[in-house]
Amino acid sequence: MRRDRYDNPLSTQSDAARDHYIRAVDLLLGGHAGISAAFQSAVDADPEFALAHVGLARGLQFEGKMADAKAAMSAAAATKGPRTDREDSHLAVFDLLISGRTAEAYAAIRTHVTEHPRDALVAQTCSSVFGLIGFSGKPGREPEILAYTTSLLPHYGEDWWCLSQHAFALCENGNQDAATTYIDRSLALNARNANGAHVRSHIYYESGAPELGIAYLTDWLKPYDRAGYLHGHLSWHAALWSLEQGDVDTMWQRIETDILPDVSQGLPINVLTDTASILYRAELAGVSVPREIWIAISRYASRFFPTTGIGFVDIHAALAHAMADDADALMRIVSEPNPVTGDLVTPVAEAYRAFAAQDWALGTELLVSAMGDHARLGGSRAQRDLLEFSLLGALLKQGKEDEARRLLALRRPGLVGTHAVHGLAAH
Repeated sequence: MRRDRYDNPLSTQSDAARDHYIRAVDLLLGGHAGISAAFQSAVDADPEFALAHVGLARGLQFEGKMADAKAAMSAAAATKGPRTDREDSHLAVFDLLISGRTAEAYAAIRTHVTEHPRDALVAQTCSSVFGLIGFSGKPGREPEILAYTTSLLPHYGEDWWCLSQHAFALCENGNQDAATTYIDRSLALNARNANGAHVRSHIYYESGAPELGIAYLTDWLKPYDRAGYLHGHLSWHAALWSLEQGDVDTMWQRIETDILPDVSQGLPINVLTDTASILYRAELAGVSVPREIWIAISRYASRFFPTTGIGFVDIHAALAHAMADDADALMRIVSEPNPVTGDLVTPVAEAYRAFAAQDWALGTELLVSAMGDHARLGGSRAQRDLLEFSLLGALLKQGKEDEARRLLALRRPGLVGTHAVHGLAAH
């Protein structure tokens, strides 16, 4: 029987289908362009190869084409070829995930990964801050991700994908030395692994090394296909470092070329969160942002996220709506949050409404109420610095410079001395 790169049996009689499938999985794990096209080639080589259809569905999901993804899952279920128990479980897991039944999917995935730990396409769904654990809205999600990747390590050995995911988990839990060791091993095996480059960027960020980070990403991004699903987000990292170094012109060049909705080919979740974040962090650093840009991102948020769901998305949408003065869209988030994270989303959304109205004291009070465990909202520590710096900016507006300085030193000491917040850069 033919097998994939992780030695899992594949129920296909076609060498071409197997080869296309292996390539497609690596494209997905490596954050590259052409994922759905590669899975489609596997389907074309063997239309009865169920996992090729499932992979196609996952690739289409990464492209935001949910109707097509669901159609691909239906095609997978309709295949008549033989399937192993692992393949049946693999299909069932993604059927739950792509149909939006995430709670059921998470339980099924954990069971599946326990039984088939080297099924990387399934394991990947929970392995980072943007996975099912990361967006669970539950306390302790960062150590849970680390426990998860730790459990995978013995089964993968020197595998560039697994090493990169474990490095990210270590980074988000504050162990930068160990994270560096693992990401070095990952990139030594596959230097053009976009997920690895992403993790390297986070380690530089958390270590307070913007010069190293921007030099690394500037070179790494040059040959990276703009259609790669991490292109826009890696550009966000680069733009953020430019801002922190006071290079506003380069920051705007990144935003206008790689990040804004009309130029980025990323997923809507990344386009919205990256754009809203960099724009507000620019404002916090003393950069003037044209209101029409805020209006454009607010409209983008309303188009792609008309209802609440993931807390991480909701707070960025709320920020965009507040800055664009779209009171109705903002009120929908304030009054109808997902119950899982509503206790955080509502005060954050109200805080940004207050900040937009220059009511700094009220905004501070509201934001402080959500700061105890904002990790539940999802995203990385670097992304949630939006909240940390929003609070610092509001304190400065009230003349509370000493309090802001102490707070930065206590909560994000690696960023002391950057241009992250206007008024704190010189100290």
